[in-house]
Amino acid sequence: MSLAGDLVELASIPAPTFDEEGRLEWLEQRLRDLPGQRRRDQVGNLIWEWGEGTPRVLLAAHVDTVFPRETRLQFEREGSFLVGPGVGDNAAAVAVAVDVVGTLLEEGLPGPGAVAFTVGEEGLGNLRGATAACRELRPEAFVALEGHMLEAAVVDAVGSVRSRVTVTAPGGHSWSDRGAPSAIHELLAAASSLLALGSPEAPVNVGTISGGRSVNTIADRAELVVERRSIDQAALDEFAAALDRLEVGAGAAVEVEPLGRRPGGSLPRDSELFAAVAAVRAELGLEPALAAASTDANAACALGIPAVCIGVSRGSGMHSLGERIDLDTLPTGAAQLRALLVRLLGD
Repeated sequence: MSLAGDLVELASIPAPTFDEEGRLEWLEQRLRDLPGQRRRDQVGNLIWEWGEGTPRVLLAAHVDTVFPRETRLQFEREGSFLVGPGVGDNAAAVAVAVDVVGTLLEEGLPGPGAVAFTVGEEGLGNLRGATAACRELRPEAFVALEGHMLEAAVVDAVGSVRSRVTVTAPGGHSWSDRGAPSAIHELLAAASSLLALGSPEAPVNVGTISGGRSVNTIADRAELVVERRSIDQAALDEFAAALDRLEVGAGAAVEVEPLGRRPGGSLPRDSELFAAVAAVRAELGLEPALAAASTDANAACALGIPAVCIGVSRGSGMHSLGERIDLDTLPTGAAQLRALLVRLLGD
């Protein structure tokens, strides 16, 4: 099957986070006659391995998407562009991984190496697939593959701390119970203290806030969802500690529920992996641009494994029903992956 054909078939299979089985089963069938060994790990990743011993490189391509199962998965061609939910993120990356690694193995690519088709990369999946694969395999280097982002190499991992903060209070009538603590007022004060920790390099965002019953009611319950993002792990740890010691006024109570933590970090600029990526991009005439993002590579950074994320196409509209990728850029994306794997695994 063609690369574009694989891509469309994959994108046509629903795979919301925590419900990726359909795509994993498709992959098991697609890889059945290719070299290497395949197995599922303890969290559901599909692992494709070759050679003996510790992998010199682990390539990760996540199979989950942000779209609910009931999303209409319909795709259109607009010139060289393929348009539809999930075509780039991350069907394109998975299809390119199958195509490039399968071809290299048939050509005798040395090992040891591995591919992890990972679960739980998006949202509250919290990188559980990549984390499990890195902890088990402990590769010498890690490459995350994404369907977009061919224009830059992601060498900085944007981490995050996400929590739900809930405040409760007795509540009451806004006049007859005046002076009683309000859950909303206390939550707003708590939010202000958290927002004060933000900076351009480590912003704090209150994504949702809700509570109260009516304009003349002292609120008995209110909640918000907040996150901090940063490349600097120390900033993330600082925010987690601030959440742990969050307090509200007398008569009210606060509960902090962790929703997710993604580690931050960077690929050392003097590392072999950084040099290999830079050389490959120069050979292919790709921009020397560097970027920061949250990807499966974060999980490797947390374990001290040199990690990078590269893309396989150019496009736009990630996480939207109108997502699009330029199919004419896929050959360059595939060539980048091929050249990088040959550099990292070649004798």
